[in-house]
Amino acid sequence: MSTDAVGTTDATAAATSPDTVAGLGDPALLALVTARHQGVLATVKKDGRPQLSNVLYAWDAEAGVARVSVTADRAKTRNAARDPRVSLQVSAEDFWSYAVVEGDAELSAVALDPHDAAADELVETFRAASGSEHPDWEEFRRAMVADRRQVLRVRATRVYGMARLPQP
Repeated sequence: MSTDAVGTTDATAAATSPDTVAGLGDPALLALVTARHQGVLATVKKDGRPQLSNVLYAWDAEAGVARVSVTADRAKTRNAARDPRVSLQVSAEDFWSYAVVEGDAELSAVALDPHDAAADELVETFRAASGSEHPDWEEFRRAMVADRRQVLRVRATRVYGMARLPQP
């Protein structure tokens, strides 16, 4: 891991270091992913160019998995189903610090019933991403079915980026 003149850490090389959390990346970068819930999901379009979507996500630090509620017929969902290579970029408040979670996407089943396993996972994703309870869970569950929602899981294989170091 190297430090540049402005006091940032390039954690790209640290991603495979044995002293990192779960071998994914610099603990400071993983802390950034844990602390935030807004990111940019990158999927691969048919022509090979990236397709970017602003998303809310829930990060499971123990499992190294980010969860995003998606609609079955959206481009990001179709892209991830076709090519599971995805990245989730997370910026810090200072804009200069960021983490990128690279991984393989897995898609849950589409919620077909308000009380099926897919709807249950969407409830848990909402709770974790928003940090709050929905005012009407029955309405939420019905909306998940009507919208054909499912969970896109990003199983992290690597985390890289730049985290500001404390100034002396």
